[in-house]
Amino acid sequence: MSENTDALNSVRESASAMGCIHCQGKMERGTAPFHIDRKGYHLMFDSIRAWVCIQCGEAYFDEPQVEVIQDAISALDHRALKMTASI
Repeated sequence: MSENTDALNSVRESASAMGCIHCQGKMERGTAPFHIDRKGYHLMFDSIRAWVCIQCGEAYFDEPQVEVIQDAISALDHRALKMTASI
């Protein structure tokens, strides 16, 4: 096994062992929706990879998923500004 694979497995084990900050329930790998209402638009992703609490359903996204969400929001903010700038 490579060092990268070992590190990834270690991160996965740590994440699955962590508890939910809301209810201390067990976290499992799954998917969760994400939505935001912002600056005149609504953005919704139906299914994003996440750590999901099996007790309360709270979702935690890993850094790569957060980066994609932030990129999408930034792009939409820019486009929304262009659409409303001529008003």
